[in-house]
Amino acid sequence: MAGNVIVLTESNWHAEVLNSDRPVLVDFWAPWCGPCRIIAPIIEELAMEFGDRVKFGKLNTDENPNIAMQYGIRAIPTLMLFKNGEVVDTRIGVQPKEALRQMILSHT
Repeated sequence: MAGNVIVLTESNWHAEVLNSDRPVLVDFWAPWCGPCRIIAPIIEELAMEFGDRVKFGKLNTDENPNIAMQYGIRAIPTLMLFKNGEVVDTRIGVQPKEALRQMILSHT
């Protein structure tokens, strides 16, 4: 995982996502998920592109089922954009890089 993408867990969720001072794109994923592996490099590219303006994180749904359940994750990859601790946009499944870029830009 690239250095620009944070590994999210139940222990750092509040600090990294809910209390973040900038938007956070969260990739809900699991290691066995083929589409998750397809979208991972796109997330890493966007993280480098947006730099410090937006935070990017990945939450393994197998290792953090309580958060996945709390946000109603039923399919992965699910991408949620958080702003001020609230979900402002959601995309399910593999998305083109440009679609994700536009989603982020519309909330920054």
